[in-house]
Amino acid sequence: MLSYQHGYHAGNRADVLKHAVLDTLLRAAARGPRPIFYAETHSGRGRYDLTGAQARKRGESDNGALAFMDGKAPKPLADWVDLIRARGPKDYPGSPAVAQTLLPKSARMVLFELHPQENAALNEAMKGDDRIRIQKADGYSGALKLAPRAGEQMVVLVDPSYETHRDIEALALWTPKALKRWPKAMLILWMPLFRDGREAEFGEYLSTLGDALIVGARWPVATGTESSIEGSAMVAFGAPPETYEKCEAIASSLEHYWKQNP
Repeated sequence: MLSYQHGYHAGNRADVLKHAVLDTLLRAAARGPRPIFYAETHSGRGRYDLTGAQARKRGESDNGALAFMDGKAPKPLADWVDLIRARGPKDYPGSPAVAQTLLPKSARMVLFELHPQENAALNEAMKGDDRIRIQKADGYSGALKLAPRAGEQMVVLVDPSYETHRDIEALALWTPKALKRWPKAMLILWMPLFRDGREAEFGEYLSTLGDALIVGARWPVATGTESSIEGSAMVAFGAPPETYEKCEAIASSLEHYWKQNP
């Protein structure tokens, strides 16, 4: 939805799981023998100032990314934590910046962002990198028009806002089309875990579409908290087998950490 701006939530606990797993998957893809064609359907602004007005309005990064910049992090998150510490809280990397950092010079990247302000900020954040093409267009329909060149490894991240039930319905319709369009791609989906469990049926549906890496972590939610989300999950079709153990360790270590540090 065009009302959504991720800056209010940047670096929160959902981002931590999402970006740490994405970091693992992209490092594995970068080590592969094939050039990478990377796309994101919902890119956001690319980089975030966790000390800025948007992020501080809710302060969601305090027990998310900032906790690991300033303190001890679970060992399975070490690569991603090194990346965010090197940038600092004023330049927190969203998924486009994680990809920009980790993917090699031979990679191509297409980033979709429809929100006018977010698109403008994304262009500013990614400027000067001629590997990257930014499109102000619907990411679902736009991505399906893309095709890897001969020999390229297609990697696609799908990260919608899930502000309404229609977001899950849209992704449920889009995912089988994407798997058919790119049968050899790595297709990465982020999912929030809701307190009312609304994602459960969708998760079961995804499991019928093919073999996939599925990892998630929940955190304690205090009584009276307004947030409808109590966890974060990643689903990756076509993920390299060598990434499964580390991604599972990321999720389990985060869930343990959050239980100990509510």
